[in-house]
Amino acid sequence: MADDAAHEDRRRRRGGPRRGLPLLLVGLAIALAASLLAAPWAAGIGLLGYLAGLGLVAVPFVRAGMAKPPREYPTYSAAAAMSWLAICLIATAWVFFTSADWAEATSGFTWLTPALAAGFAAQILFGALSYLLPVVLGGGPAAVRAANREFNRLAAFRVTIINLGLAVCLLPVPSWVRVLCSGLVALGLALFLPFLFRGLRASRRAKANPHDVQAQKRPTRQERAAAKKLDDRRALASAASGLALVLIAVAGGVAIDPAATTAGTAQSASAGVTPTGETTRVSVEAKDMRFTPAKVDVPVGDRLIIEVKNTDDQDVHDLVLEGGVDSGRLSPGESATLDVGIVGQDLDGWCSIAGHRQMGMVFAVNATGADAEAEAAGTEDQGSAGDGSGSAADDLDFMAEPGPDFTARDATLPPAPETTTHKKTFTVSEVEREVAVGVKQKLWLFNGTMPGPTLRGQVGDTFEITLVNDGSMGHSIDFHAGELAPDQPMRTIAPGESLTYTFTATHSGAWMYHCATMPMSSHIANGMFGAVIIDPPNLPEVDREYFMVQSELYLGPQGGVVDPDKVAREETDAVVFNGFANQYDHDPIRAKVGERVRIWVVDAGPNRPSAFHIIGGQFDTVFKEGAYQLKRGNAEKGGSQTLDLAPSQGGFVELEFAEAGHYPFVTHTMVDAERGAHGTVEVTD
Repeated sequence: MADDAAHEDRRRRRGGPRRGLPLLLVGLAIALAASLLAAPWAAGIGLLGYLAGLGLVAVPFVRAGMAKPPREYPTYSAAAAMSWLAICLIATAWVFFTSADWAEATSGFTWLTPALAAGFAAQILFGALSYLLPVVLGGGPAAVRAANREFNRLAAFRVTIINLGLAVCLLPVPSWVRVLCSGLVALGLALFLPFLFRGLRASRRAKANPHDVQAQKRPTRQERAAAKKLDDRRALASAASGLALVLIAVAGGVAIDPAATTAGTAQSASAGVTPTGETTRVSVEAKDMRFTPAKVDVPVGDRLIIEVKNTDDQDVHDLVLEGGVDSGRLSPGESATLDVGIVGQDLDGWCSIAGHRQMGMVFAVNATGADAEAEAAGTEDQGSAGDGSGSAADDLDFMAEPGPDFTARDATLPPAPETTTHKKTFTVSEVEREVAVGVKQKLWLFNGTMPGPTLRGQVGDTFEITLVNDGSMGHSIDFHAGELAPDQPMRTIAPGESLTYTFTATHSGAWMYHCATMPMSSHIANGMFGAVIIDPPNLPEVDREYFMVQSELYLGPQGGVVDPDKVAREETDAVVFNGFANQYDHDPIRAKVGERVRIWVVDAGPNRPSAFHIIGGQFDTVFKEGAYQLKRGNAEKGGSQTLDLAPSQGGFVELEFAEAGHYPFVTHTMVDAERGAHGTVEVTD
């Protein structure tokens, strides 16, 4: 039985390295290939594979360590070194997985240098030398033990100050704290040299006086047990001494430069005001591309302490205040304390991660008090002279959630009516509507909706549309689906007037209609547009059919109308589907696995193109501007990823979803997708 157990133990020990070696080689090959191809995700996968191989190799060593805990410096040092290697691999893989491109992935890795050099390389080298040198020196068991005793001196102390000191250095600590802790790391590594000389001398003495060693009395079992307990107590005391020394270094660094703990910007924040002696403490959460709360009021002269915590599920965030106060990058679940110092003026803050500030992740410190209010009033007076302040765009938050009763505009497209003549009345009104969560505009609308009513018919159908202007200014209508001189049917009519616009649909397609009154761009941008769907002949039936009209918002003040200056400068505040930013993220359109889905898309502009794309889906049918570009079952077995449309163009795509899940749809002009042109198809079994 004992032989079987020993054999099984040896088999397990050999099996770990044997299984780990292929993973090590494959992971390394993937990482190297990804580096040559500048592919961050592939490099991250390679590093994780390499890490998994290391884990398999380490299994027998961990089991041995658990069965018989190590008491010597070589084992301590090697274990710490491998831990730093694993930490560096995990951190590097995380950077690769969260980077947009290779340039971003390979920037900012300076922190890895001390972790790899001191944490891994130096410790694995000194640990290996401490184990191998006594054996290489030889001289018999007595000489080896004598050298081992010297190499093992202050083992726990050295390992503690090296690793704990290095961990402190990698944190966002004041510079003097980093300097002192770096000195402790250097001291812990440098102690190898005197113990090396002591080990060499002890080995020579043991070899020169073998009879003295042999004459020593061999300790009994009880004496050996007592000696082990004493060694354990000494190791614990040694580790405690190392911990105390690191804490002293931290305290000393703060004492040398106390200003560093207030981020060195107290003077900038205080603006020279007299301290009140009071402290204002606030807690701030970073989540979903915003800070909660997004602003805090602090009495002038108070000291401000901010506790910031990243409560996001995936994203890394930080909080930076003007003047340099910085939380450092916080992974999900991490937190930091910012001592802003004495507050004497308003301060702006933001998340410095690329793109997060632009997504609305901003923060404000409002200094309250008589002097601060006077200063703020003066600043507002200066800023109101034409810098665009007061725009509803200031309240845009693309990550904001609507209320529980929110319902998106129904994007379902009903089939074309059986009749060949379609009579409709379009009434122009001026209505205040929400166009994004918390953002309202006074829109000019056809029948109270943006986009206006969607018309549908067949080639040869006649449309008779009566336009009634109940607005406060002149308006008109232009149907791209009709072919006739614009002089009369597209003329501008005054408030209270009406006209009838009659046209026959001679060609199929997804056609735009809009107000043609000048400035046409502002009328379209303020909501006066819609779509006419004329089915191509023999259009197959599908299980579900939707329509999407993409348009842009150039926001005026809250409750105000479009800003024509922004339209002229093409300064788009938001891009939306069917009139509301991200509405189909909050209330998705739906489909089932295997159902055939058709989505009509019209780009109403007035300025931005559309590149309609469904993430995770592929189109087997594409119809654009009156013709099929791709049909299901084509000989090439081809598919399409994007329906590209210039302003006023339209078409449709068809696809089937192979599995249940949530499929985002966007315009692949990504800056527009990130400012509102985004939705979701929820697919169920």
